[in-house]
Amino acid sequence: MPALNVEFSDRELEDLRQIAKERGTSMKALVREAAAADIARHHALQEGAEAFRRFFASHADEFAAAFPDDEPSAGREGRAA
Repeated sequence: MPALNVEFSDRELEDLRQIAKERGTSMKALVREAAAADIARHHALQEGAEAFRRFFASHADEFAAAFPDDEPSAGREGRAA
């Protein structure tokens, strides 16, 4: 399995030791779990954003009618300062 060397400050390393001890796990397992949780969160946010884009696109006319002030003006380039 590929590995990654990660550097921590003395304080961070001590904090990791303490947390791992409190949880009854190894520092390696603690860091791996944190990375895996962040990867899962990242994927969930990407999927949520894509679901929102699909929803917005499928209801674009309804949003335009409900929020006409937020629609770009025809032929207008850029935004007003």
